[in-house]
Amino acid sequence: MKKLRELLGYLLGGLVFVLLVPWGMWWLSGRPVLWDGGVSWRVALAWELMAVGLALALSVWTIVYMRRKGDGNPMDAFGHEVAPRTKYLMTEGPYRINRNPMLTGVFAYLAGICLWLWAWQAVTAFAVFVAVMLLQVRTEENRLRKDFGDDYEDYCRRTRRF
Repeated sequence: MKKLRELLGYLLGGLVFVLLVPWGMWWLSGRPVLWDGGVSWRVALAWELMAVGLALALSVWTIVYMRRKGDGNPMDAFGHEVAPRTKYLMTEGPYRINRNPMLTGVFAYLAGICLWLWAWQAVTAFAVFVAVMLLQVRTEENRLRKDFGDDYEDYCRRTRRF
């Protein structure tokens, strides 16, 4: 049951961050044609940014590290446990680079979507998403402070949030 819950959590996260949010950005932008057959510098850069973002967001390295070293997931949905809580503080591997490697990837991916759509509505939706996720990250950080105390504070001093 635990593995099924984790799998469903990753699938739901993938659907929301990789499909639903970009679809909303596209829809709010007036549903522009996504590809007219040509490739401009902007579209090429957007694809590169999206590919790098997806590689970070869906990184097997990050997911495996989280499961093996953290024995859980640090994500809480505004105080509600989404996946089994992290039992061990993760400060190495991808978490040595920054404290939120998957979310950093999602931000890069969605910035690529903004560049591709080239619409103020997409940028506005992205800004709202970032604001909500920053609130989310703060709730996670508060929980991690409670769970790991001074070890987490030391980690925060050494490692950037994004």
